[in-house]
Formats: sequence, structure tokens, C-alpha cells
Amino acid sequence: MQRQTALKRQKERARIEKQREKTANRLERRNDKGASGAHVPGEDPDIAGIVPGPQPQVVD
Repeated sequence: MQRQTALKRQKERARIEKQREKTANRLERRNDKGASGAHVPGEDPDIAGIVPGPQPQVVD
């Protein structure tokens, strides 16, 4: 009976620690997302820096 109680406590601690890590990661991603958004207003960030026209030949 004692072993089950110890296992429950261990599982609960692991669950709480994992939840704590996920929360920290979520906050870190949120902070990184805001910092990397340095783009010109009115410009689509997906196509920023793309040059139209013929592309250079790739030599293998």
C-alpha cells in the first residue's frame, strides 16, 4: 500500500514539473514572437526580401 502512495506522489510531482516547464516555454515563445516582428508596416513578411526576375543557376 505504501508503494502506491509513493508512486502517486512521484507522478504528481512529475506532472506539476512538466506543467511548469510548459508554462515557461509558452511565455518564452510569446516573448520571442514579439521581438522578432521587426518588419515594415504594409509589407507582407512572408515575401519580404524576395527579388523578382530570373533566379541564379544552381550548380551541383
